[in-house]
Amino acid sequence: MKIVDVVCSPGLTGFYFDDQKAIKQGAGHDGLFYVGEPATDGFTSIRQAGESISVQLILEDGQVAFGDCAAVQYSGAGGRDPLFLAADFIPVIEKHIVPQLIGKELNSFKELAEEFDNLQVEGKRLHTAIRYGITQALLDAVAKSKHLTMAEVVKEEYNTGIDINRVPIFTQSGDDRYNNADKMIIKGADVLPHGLFNNVEEKLGKNGEKLKDYVAWLRDRIQKYKVEENYNPVIHIDVYGTIGEAFGDDVEVMVNYLAELEEIAKPYKLRIEGPMDVGSKDGQIKIMAELTAELDKRNINVEIVADEWCNTLQDVKDFVDAGAAHMIQVKTPDLGGINNTIEALIYCEDNKKGAYCGGTCNETNRSAEILTNIGMACAADQVLAKPGMGVDEGLMIVNNEMNRVMALVNRRK
Repeated sequence: MKIVDVVCSPGLTGFYFDDQKAIKQGAGHDGLFYVGEPATDGFTSIRQAGESISVQLILEDGQVAFGDCAAVQYSGAGGRDPLFLAADFIPVIEKHIVPQLIGKELNSFKELAEEFDNLQVEGKRLHTAIRYGITQALLDAVAKSKHLTMAEVVKEEYNTGIDINRVPIFTQSGDDRYNNADKMIIKGADVLPHGLFNNVEEKLGKNGEKLKDYVAWLRDRIQKYKVEENYNPVIHIDVYGTIGEAFGDDVEVMVNYLAELEEIAKPYKLRIEGPMDVGSKDGQIKIMAELTAELDKRNINVEIVADEWCNTLQDVKDFVDAGAAHMIQVKTPDLGGINNTIEALIYCEDNKKGAYCGGTCNETNRSAEILTNIGMACAADQVLAKPGMGVDEGLMIVNNEMNRVMALVNRRK
């Protein structure tokens, strides 16, 4: 089966592009808008509509396979590629990539993905968002040519050696962490609520007291309103480095605080993502490894999740090798080609680290569906419900795709 044509179309994502630099410099709020001038190249406002590009591959039997190019919410920040605007990058795809896609035989996803993930134009690799979407489309195309689910193709080509099953789904609340937690409890989310604790004074508390109060509230809320008696979700909270900021990156003080959180969260398991951000990859690995080791030494059952400074396949390997977390978020758009996500998840699993098939609220329904297949094929410890911050929509998309894949796989058994 060959690719005979390629069609691109602009699209929206499930959230927004936010200028992180301007926000950190103190941009104010007016409702959902940020007030002030943007500080990052490419932005025309501090918050603007998220954009995507659908890449549709026309196969010689008339089938259409597609994936969505998308980038994270804080594009252009932290060493990432620049803001991803459809009008800027559709011409790049049409000029430099379409001619190379047409005529390709769909024999091996892995070979095709590696070819296009490493493709260079004028001496530079393609934008991560382009590599992300092109490789999604290639996985869908190979699956359609073989009449298999995308999960089955990944399992077969990467020899994952696992049975394809459901995996836990992690829901994110955004700032509406109370109402959205209720939605998660009603629908029995496996892992919740993310929480977006990204400010010390407003959200964490100068001594971490506001987060303590929230964990206690969430524990009681689950107990009061859980639909099924055996409902036992994991509490996973992303603190965006604020624990380190509040406690001066002092490992002993942070461990003591996490021990308190563990007690408050009981009987539920607690994960804390991004406890600190020391401003460099090497520094982050060092302190995360120290924190993880001290928690283990003291038998404190709080799992630390790596996020900041862990953006590429090599970064994932470096964090894993250093023991710099209990779980790694594989931030899927930042890795470019989805072949890198697959390799990263497998590396985590092979080295007994939690594998979190993550991403961003600023993706699309299509990228969410495809990455759900990958999470299932790699037996990830959790996959992110995405896109958006509304809970219901992202959870629906990921849950329903998971169930569709399971139904088809079971039919073949």
